[in-house]
Amino acid sequence: MNGNRGERTATDLLNDLQDISFVEIALVIAGTWATIFVVRRLLPFLAERGPSRARLYLLGAVPIIRLGLLVMAILWIVPIVFDVTLQNFLIIAGAVGVAVGFAFKDYVSSLIAGIVAIFERPYRPGDWVEIDGDYGEVRRVGMRAIVLDTADDDTITVPHARLWTDNVSNANDGARTLQCVADFYVAPDHDAARLRSALQEVARTSAYLDYARPVIVVLKELPFGTHYKLRAYPFDLRDQFQFVSDMTVRGKRAIADEGAVEITAPVAASRDDTDR
Repeated sequence: MNGNRGERTATDLLNDLQDISFVEIALVIAGTWATIFVVRRLLPFLAERGPSRARLYLLGAVPIIRLGLLVMAILWIVPIVFDVTLQNFLIIAGAVGVAVGFAFKDYVSSLIAGIVAIFERPYRPGDWVEIDGDYGEVRRVGMRAIVLDTADDDTITVPHARLWTDNVSNANDGARTLQCVADFYVAPDHDAARLRSALQEVARTSAYLDYARPVIVVLKELPFGTHYKLRAYPFDLRDQFQFVSDMTVRGKRAIADEGAVEITAPVAASRDDTDR
C-alpha cells in the first residue's frame, strides 16, 4: 500500500505525456540557444567597434543576459513537464539537490561561484586579472569558468570555483584604463630630484598616456641603490604593454642623460621590494 502511494506521488510529479508539448520545449531550447549565440557574437562585435567607454559595459552585459535567458527558459519549461505544486517542488528540489551534490560536486561548486561572480563582479569581460600567476584579459565569463587571453596569446580557462580558494587581482575593475609601472634601479650617486623630474617627463610625453590621470614617481632607497617606480595610466588599457615598453626605453635614456648609472638588483632583494 505504501508502495502504491509512493508510485502515485512520483507519477503525479509529471504531467501526462499527451499534455507535454515537446515541440514547445524544443522551440524554447532552440530559441534560447540562438539568442545566447547572437548575444555572445553581437555585443563583443559592437564593443570592439564602438566608443571605448561603452566597450566594458557591452562586454559585461553578456554573462548577465545569458543568465537571465537561461533562467527564463527553465521557468518556461518546468511547468510544461512537471505538475508544479509546493509539495512537488519540494520533492523535485530535494531529489535534484541530492543527486547533483554527489555526482557533480565540483561542477556545481563552479556554477554557484559563477552566479556569485556575475553579481559580485570580481571580474567581467574586458577586465585584466591575475589568478594564481596567470595574467590576462577576461574574454568570456561562462557559467562554469572564465576564459583569459594572455599577452603571450595563450588562452587559459579558469573555473569559477577558484574564487573560493585563490585571490583575484583585478587591474582595472571595470575601468577603461589601469596603472602601469616601469621599474628602474639606479646607483646611489646621482641627483634624485632631477632624475625623478626627468622620469615624470618621460611618462608625460608618451603617446599612450591618459592625460586625465596622475603621473607618479615613487623612490625607495635600498642597500644597493635607489629603486624608482614610474606609475602612469595609458589612454586605453589594451596599450598597457606598449606603454610600459615605451616608458622603459625612454626612461633608460633619461637616466643616462642625467649621468646616472643603472644597476641590477639582487634577485632576492628585488622580489622582497616588489612584494611591498
